[in-house]
Formats: sequence, structure tokens, C-alpha cells
Amino acid sequence: TDSSSNVCIEDSYISTGDDLVAVKSGWDQYGIAFNRPSTDITIRRITGSSRFAGIAVGSETSGGVKNVLAENINLYNMGVGIHIKTNTGRGGYIRNITVSNVYMEDVRTGIRIAGDVGGHPDGNFNPTALPAVEGLTLDGIWGQRIGQPGLIRGLKDAPFMRVCLSNVNLHVVRRKSGKNNNTLLTWKCSDVSGGSFLVSPSPCSELASSNGATGSCSDHFRNL
Repeated sequence: TDSSSNVCIEDSYISTGDDLVAVKSGWDQYGIAFNRPSTDITIRRITGSSRFAGIAVGSETSGGVKNVLAENINLYNMGVGIHIKTNTGRGGYIRNITVSNVYMEDVRTGIRIAGDVGGHPDGNFNPTALPAVEGLTLDGIWGQRIGQPGLIRGLKDAPFMRVCLSNVNLHVVRRKSGKNNNTLLTWKCSDVSGGSFLVSPSPCSELASSNGATGSCSDHFRNL
């Protein structure tokens, strides 16, 4: 779905050579000029497999994406389970995204939230047009045979804010990495803030919460 509002995608099995469900809103300067966001989108009861992502937001989000709910998702043999992605030059925003009750199996990366994904249509984009990413809630995520639990990479000049993880249990398997054929990968994070509650394996320090009732994710944690 691209630059669309009031969309419901449900009760589907999808097997494809790209992201199973992708939410976008325009590409760089063209999306900024068109200025039509994707809003109020519900994705539920989706099952599928792909070498790319299961539930994806981006990377073309220059018109803005907000108020997306994805729930009751089953993913098998995936590249990335949940992928929220953008890049410099995009501008726009990603706000109020909720993903809940997801089961994933045989997935290379469980959760990836990144600000360095995707190319540009031409050389006329504005490199100072930075996306705002804020208010991402991931709750009730269970995975078996996961290569890496999570990779969250914000932008130095536009850190990702209020990334809240709760009830996330991803069973990581050892995988080949360079010359080491028995590596157990962990969370990797940079330029992000938020919190976590009942997350295994333990998330990166930027999201580690010793007390779920405090911090930028406190409202979410209080409702669990």
C-alpha cells in the first residue's frame, strides 16, 4: 500500500519474491512534493514466506506513515520478520506503528529497524532531508531458529525515538559468520532510544529497561 488511508489487509497467505506486506508513501523529493501519507492501516491474520521481509514499513516513506497496526502474523523461511526502514534524503516520518502477536520460524533477522536502507530515484534528493521515526511498539513476538534477534540502526542526526519492545522471545541459533562457523549473534543498536520489558535474548543497552514503569515507553508498559 502506497500513500493510502483506511486500508485493511487480512486473512491472506502470501508467498512472494519481495516483502509480504509493505507500507510506503513516496520516494524522496517526489514523495515530499506529493505529500500524501499512508495512515490508519490494519494488517492482520497474515501467513507467508519470503526471502525478504514479512511486515515492512518503507523504505520509501517521504510522505509519512502513521497509525499502522499489524497483528496475528505467522512468518516462515523469511529474510527479515519485521522490517521498518528508511534512509537519508527521504524526509517524512514513521510514527505510531504497532506490531503484535507474531510467530516467526527460520528467519535470518527477527526485527530490523534501520535508517540506511534503499536507494534513490536520481541524484536530486536532498541529503539533509532526514526522516523522523518515533513511536514503534513491538509486543508478543515469538521466534524459532532465528539468525539474529534484532538490528536497530537510527540516524546520528535523527535518532529513532520511543522504540518499545515487550514480550519478545526469539530463540537464536548459531550461524556462520566469516571464518567463525559457530557464532551466536546478538542485538545490535545505535542512535535509538526506548525501552524493553521481558525480552529474550536481552536487548542492546539503548533499549534495556531495569524498570518497565519508567522511561519513554512507560505508558505502553503500564498497560501490559
